[in-house]
Amino acid sequence: MDIQTLSPAPGAKTKPKRIGRGIGSGMGKTSTKGHKGQWARSGGGVRPGFEGGQMPITRRLPKRGFTNIYKKEYTVVNVSDLEIFENGATVNLETLVGAGLVKKVEAYGIKVLGNGELTKKLTVEAKKFSKSAVDIIEKAGGKAEVK
Repeated sequence: MDIQTLSPAPGAKTKPKRIGRGIGSGMGKTSTKGHKGQWARSGGGVRPGFEGGQMPITRRLPKRGFTNIYKKEYTVVNVSDLEIFENGATVNLETLVGAGLVKKVEAYGIKVLGNGELTKKLTVEAKKFSKSAVDIIEKAGGKAEVK
C-alpha cells in the first residue's frame, strides 16, 4: 500500500453546496433563503439568545453564587493513600505523582487530610496538613513537614 493510493471511504466526502449558481442547480435565485423576511436579508438574523422580543431565559432566571478570587485550591491526599509507600520513605510531590496518587497538581500544592489509618513511619512533605493528619502521621512514628 502506497500513500498515493489512499483515499477516503466512498461517500465519506461530499461536495459542497454551490449556492446562487443558476436555476439548474436547484439553489439559484433566492439561494436557499426563501422569499423575503429577516433571514433573507443581507446581515439578517438575530443575535444569539434573542427570543423574538420575549424576555430571554438568561434574564428570566436568577443569578446565583459567585467565584471567590481569593480561594486557595489544593490537591488533596488522604493519609490512608500513603500506605502504599515503604516504611521510612520520604513522601513528597514527586513521589506522589510517580506513584500515580496525584494526577493534576493544583496551584497551591498538596494538602494531606486525616481520612483513614497509617501504620508506616513516613516523612511527609506537603504545603498543608489537617490537624488529624499530623496526629495520625506522628502517632505512626513519622514526621509531617510543611514545605
